[in-house]
Amino acid sequence: MNVLQFTIPVPGDQNIIIKDETGAFFYPHLHRHDEIQLTWIIKGEGTLVVNNGMYNFHSNEIYCIGANQPHVFKSDPSYFITRSKRKIKALTIFFNPNGKLKNVFDLAELRTIQSLFQKFSSGFSIPEKYTHNVSYLMNNILHRTGTSQMICFMELLNLLTGIPDLQRLSQKEGLSTVNENDGLRISNIYHYVMMNFDKQITLEEIAEKANMSTPAFCRYFKQRTMKTFVSFLNEVRINEACNRLTQDNFDGISTVAYTCGFNSITHFYRVFKSIVGQSPSEYLKTYSSKVFSSMTHSH
Repeated sequence: MNVLQFTIPVPGDQNIIIKDETGAFFYPHLHRHDEIQLTWIIKGEGTLVVNNGMYNFHSNEIYCIGANQPHVFKSDPSYFITRSKRKIKALTIFFNPNGKLKNVFDLAELRTIQSLFQKFSSGFSIPEKYTHNVSYLMNNILHRTGTSQMICFMELLNLLTGIPDLQRLSQKEGLSTVNENDGLRISNIYHYVMMNFDKQITLEEIAEKANMSTPAFCRYFKQRTMKTFVSFLNEVRINEACNRLTQDNFDGISTVAYTCGFNSITHFYRVFKSIVGQSPSEYLKTYSSKVFSSMTHSH
């Protein structure tokens, strides 16, 4: 049986490692690796956790995860239902600018590329209008080998440096500094919460899962993640609520609140406003106007 690792070695002796992935759901555990990871979500949706940030991801989006950044693409809960027909598909490119590619990245001509990854050390997402061009080159890299593949890879990096409005992922330090044992323990906590956020989760229960007393667990979690357990749990729930509010078939704000683990509407409204900066109805209005303006621009 494989021992689950927090720092996962990426297999392959090439300098550009490509993984074409299809399955029932994405790898569900928080982990990290030395390589920078560029992932095109061809099909799938869920929550991306990078270091201390949380984002909803959807089909046809591209994310770059920085080297050694703890992360997980956690598929939507509907993917884990027994006999679920849902499938994910993704194309990922791994490369380590501090490994054998270091001499290449150190070349004066490649300084802009090197400074891009230094500036966005935790990672970034690609704005929607560039998805087509970036995914086109990623696909080319998949189907090429040798020199031709390396040239195409350089083209891709060059394209990334020319995108003016890359969206930065989590700048808050925290998880990237945890050691292997802590990383595994926190990964298990995250996994449990993200699978059970719709139920009541008490501090006593989660402390027991971590084999700790409640006060010791609260201190431990805060030291390692820079946030209290309750605020993490609330973030997971509100992140999911935002996702459900923007779906066409949502059943009203109060239903969303209860199905995301809140047992009082006033509490839900208060937490939502403190995390998102808007009330749920204001959030919906902003979202609708964004969708409307992008539809009118595309015509």
